[in-house]
Amino acid sequence: MPYSYDDQNIFAKILRGEIPNNTVLETEHTLAFNDIAPQAPVHVLVIPKGPYVCYDHFALEASEAEIVDFTRTVGKVCEMTGVGPGGEGFRLISNAGENGVQEVPHLHVHILGGRNLGRMLQKG
Repeated sequence: MPYSYDDQNIFAKILRGEIPNNTVLETEHTLAFNDIAPQAPVHVLVIPKGPYVCYDHFALEASEAEIVDFTRTVGKVCEMTGVGPGGEGFRLISNAGENGVQEVPHLHVHILGGRNLGRMLQKG
């Protein structure tokens, strides 16, 4: 299935510097920043700088350097925010497509922590 990337999405605009963000960590291939409407005391978004729609798109088409950088950035952000090693724990979420309720068509993961987050899904 081909992926169609919309370069006018909000994260593409953030990457181009058209919209400001509260950067937590920036690397060669990845940007991590605080969510503007946090759902937990720690709520950081991590996005690749490349034009990837969702995680499967990224996993199939990103370079090894992009994949390693993105993954290591997630780990570093967890460590920096205190939810990672030795912390109380966190949830990592990546929504994809309509049924996954993806709101922005640019791969992003949410790192949420700092409190008990409850059950992830309810039967329904």
